Amino acid sequence: MIVTTTPSVEGRRIVEYKGIVFGEVVSGVDFVKDFAAGLTNFFGGRSGSYEDELMQARDHALREMEQRAYQLGANAVVGVDMDYEVLGSNNGMLMVTASGTAVRIE
Repeated sequence: MIVTTTPSVEGRRIVEYKGIVFGEVVSGVDFVKDFAAGLTNFFGGRSGSYEDELMQARDHALREMEQRAYQLGANAVVGVDMDYEVLGSNNGMLMVTASGTAVRIE
């Protein structure tokens, strides 16, 4: 499956539009990761625990979007966009959404 942020795939012709597809992941940040990130915030530097959580959530959202496109009979997703949000009363949840247009290309 080809997944791209561009509206087309260079050198390939879109022969059928299957529809818009999404992949959503809502991930909770546990106390240990939150505590470690708080220390990083206090002392400076990058938060590896948050970065890992974000990368995993992004990968899961992309895979879910690809699976939904495949179920529609698509072999590519074009115009992919990623969105990130924090949710919850204490901002302890991370939501990652991947969206794009499922298509068949030759």
